[in-house]
Amino acid sequence: MPGLGDIVQKAFYLGVGLASYASEKATGKLAELRSQAQKLADELVAKGEMTADEAKRYVDDLMRQAQQPPTEVDGSKASSEPRRIEILSDDEEKPTTSTTQTAGDDNVDRLREQVQKLQDELRRLQRE
Repeated sequence: MPGLGDIVQKAFYLGVGLASYASEKATGKLAELRSQAQKLADELVAKGEMTADEAKRYVDDLMRQAQQPPTEVDGSKASSEPRRIEILSDDEEKPTTSTTQTAGDDNVDRLREQVQKLQDELRRLQRE
């Protein structure tokens, strides 16, 4: 039967192995990110949308951001899930089959207003 020292030693080696594996995976992902960012920057330079210096700064900024831990949002840590947005609607009567064309026009106008409100809300959320 293994002694307590053997169990501690195996646990230590397991921890070191897991840390090494995680480090290798992170390094691989960062290298992949750098190559993709460089490829995108090279394409933008080729199209004339960006200079070579801007492309270098772009790739460096992306890599710096990728290596930073997640920042806090609204005083709380950023979660891995996106923020949920609840869409509320008024309880409106559904038009019956005997409605006239004006009811159909009202429905279209109401839908246009809802779309406009949603677009305004989306712009507001993007600014935040």
